[in-house]
Amino acid sequence: MADIPERGPVRSVRLRPVADGELELKYRVVHGYRRAYRMAGEGPALVLIHGIGDSSATWAELIPRLARTHTVIAPDLLGHGASDKPRADYSVAAYANGVRDLLTTLGIESATLLGHSLGGGVAMQFAYQFPERTERLVLVGSGGVGREVNPVLRLVSLPGAHLLLSALRLPGMRLQVSLTVLLMRLLDTDLGQDARELLTLVDALPDATSRNAFIRTLRAVVDWRGQVVTMLDRCYLTEGMPTMLVWGDRDSVVPVRHAYGAHAAMPGSRLEIFEQAGHFPFHSDPARFVALVEDFTASTVAADWSRERWRELLIEGCPGTGTGRPDTARVREEENPFKEVSERSAT
Repeated sequence: MADIPERGPVRSVRLRPVADGELELKYRVVHGYRRAYRMAGEGPALVLIHGIGDSSATWAELIPRLARTHTVIAPDLLGHGASDKPRADYSVAAYANGVRDLLTTLGIESATLLGHSLGGGVAMQFAYQFPERTERLVLVGSGGVGREVNPVLRLVSLPGAHLLLSALRLPGMRLQVSLTVLLMRLLDTDLGQDARELLTLVDALPDATSRNAFIRTLRAVVDWRGQVVTMLDRCYLTEGMPTMLVWGDRDSVVPVRHAYGAHAAMPGSRLEIFEQAGHFPFHSDPARFVALVEDFTASTVAADWSRERWRELLIEGCPGTGTGRPDTARVREEENPFKEVSERSAT
């Protein structure tokens, strides 16, 4: 495994119990659309951003634990969960703007961003667009650091996908999907590691409005060739920003080799691999996950953004300046850009 930088001592904290009702959904109307979110705890702000087709409910088991030491904000992204699902912009940049606007209405100026899958891409985009409001990054099975993605998502990005998703709601299909998922789990396939979450995803698309929002979101980041959005060419900007990468070594949605590649591209980042875990390592071992997040936030100092340093990084990081930065244009063209890196790290 790649080397993990040394960390300072963990400060002692007073654990605060979460009051009844704190985990219930709350709502804010921003730009005319209702945004759902959960908010609990007190202390430094920690924003939990879910993946595609998911919602803030995915963090339900973790929020009470993290809220003992943080003010936890877990939004339902637009088009997901209990938030509105308009015909709108579902790009990662638009989602980053939405997170910023929600935090602003809540009076939160800066936060640690923790993003899973699509949410990891949103967290990285937030850090790129609003570095002065980003204290740390925690990226979990994150999109946006390589082209590979599960073939099922490539398929759903194709024309006519709404018909395929609609078929999942036909009588008897729920049972067939359940049996298929159970078989994958019994065969110990990587995709079977996330059997419960796969069924949740099917249940999260009950109507045409939900399915249309899902497809719009997916097509903003995935096409038939794989992921179309990458932050690789800007990863060097995380220099000076505490960053932790968390991955399951059996992730069949975003392969673990992406974790090693992102770790190599992000100066000073910390890498944690959950063995025998799939795309949802925080579900596989929530206690370990919470401990890692608490240790990471307690043992690192929030990023101190400097306009002048940002300018220097941009100049030094430009391709062709002779600074030794990777040729990101070439990397983006490769189907498995981090295969060699992950193989070296595993030995």
